[in-house]
Amino acid sequence: MRFTFLLFLSLMISTTNMAQDATYTAENEGWLVDVDEAYAESQKTGKPILANFTGSDWCGWCKRLTKSVFIHKEFKDWADKNVVLLELDFPRRKQLPARFKQQNKNLQQAFKVRGYPTVWLFDLSKESKNSEYSIVAHGKTGYTKTASEFTENMDRMLSKRDSGE
Repeated sequence: MRFTFLLFLSLMISTTNMAQDATYTAENEGWLVDVDEAYAESQKTGKPILANFTGSDWCGWCKRLTKSVFIHKEFKDWADKNVVLLELDFPRRKQLPARFKQQNKNLQQAFKVRGYPTVWLFDLSKESKNSEYSIVAHGKTGYTKTASEFTENMDRMLSKRDSGE
């Protein structure tokens, strides 16, 4: 009887975690939260990944970046054409599902992010034998006042990427 209860409890927790994973979405519309999904989309389209390391519910500069850049049509049109968007959130008041919390922490460490917002442009490749990612970073930025300034900065990084620099 006890084993059945523990198995049932374990299944309930797993189901709850899967449900949390399925309902967790980015603060900004059109952004992915799963690096595996971003990688798959990047491979399919040939576009690099633009990752926004943010503290969505506490970071004032992160909120300002969203208002000055990410919600504007100019940025959205540019992003649709050029990059795969990935949001890596580090909230204080809301809980992320455990796997996303760990994923974000791992990427934060890999990119040595110490402040928010930090936005990285990069490509990923995946080792077939161990499924680990390798990162080719093309550049980073932080808060930017306007969508035009942001996209111009990213275009410079993209041109370096395309020229092999």
